[in-house]
Amino acid sequence: MISTSSFSQTQSEINEEAYKNYKKADKELNVVYQKILKDYKSDTAFLKNLKAAQKIWINFRDAEMLAKFPDREPGYYGSIQPTCWSNYLQELTEERTKRLKVWLTGIEEGNMCSGSVNIK
Repeated sequence: MISTSSFSQTQSEINEEAYKNYKKADKELNVVYQKILKDYKSDTAFLKNLKAAQKIWINFRDAEMLAKFPDREPGYYGSIQPTCWSNYLQELTEERTKRLKVWLTGIEEGNMCSGSVNIK
């Protein structure tokens, strides 16, 4: 998101900072995803479905981005558009990471709907 210190930056610097924040979120998502693959390596049925879900999520994310920012003529969204694009990508990525982390943190014992998630 745009910080208060952004007001002394050029738009290009703000855009770059937003992109770096998205890349940081994307890196965390990949770390979590890889850890799940490692921790659940013996559950092949789960992994097959997780991989399929992740591919679908990437397609959803890309479609969601285009729904929010449909292709338009250059400059349509203004010079802040790259910042807004990166901020929304970051938001979607952080939401996905949060959902995936449940497979790492586990679910409380007694939850009858834990499915493939390990018990804490």
